[in-house]
Amino acid sequence: MTDLIESRRAMTTQRQRAAVILSAAMFAAVVLVATALVGGYRINLTPSEPLGLWRIVPLHRPVAVNDLVFICPPETAEMREARARGYLRSGSCPGGVAPLIKTVIAVSGQHVEIGVCVSVDGRLIASSNFAPRDGKGRRLMPFPSGDIPPGYVFLHSSFPGSYDSRYFGPLPASGILGLAQEVLTLAP
Repeated sequence: MTDLIESRRAMTTQRQRAAVILSAAMFAAVVLVATALVGGYRINLTPSEPLGLWRIVPLHRPVAVNDLVFICPPETAEMREARARGYLRSGSCPGGVAPLIKTVIAVSGQHVEIGVCVSVDGRLIASSNFAPRDGKGRRLMPFPSGDIPPGYVFLHSSFPGSYDSRYFGPLPASGILGLAQEVLTLAP
């Protein structure tokens, strides 16, 4: 009988140790994630840019062409449809989507033409072919060509399957969280 009691005490002690270790590990993980988010670190799991750890660097100047930025898309019908189709991942931006990492290829006042590929002020953009259908065969519509309005930016990614301004048009520059800086990445 004494052996049984001692055996139960030993199991209880082991369970308590396991619970303390598990709780400490979970607490450390939560603190690590919170610190990373507050510090501007994000993990990119999409092939539009290299996979891995990125950092949002504050932008203390007006956004410019060729800036690689983190941007929150606005809550629009196009973005809700993009989310429903699986083009956007879940995250902390309005509408529950993750920030996009894209290159600014046009700013306010520039003219964008979308045909077989994209041109800005008559200059063809490399790797900007328009895809009339997505990977599942669903129809994609191009953004109507035109001038970029004040306070907006036109975004692009050279990844062939990227969902960018070719399809959803210019986005408000006010959604820019900062410059996108690679920390530890792996090119797809």
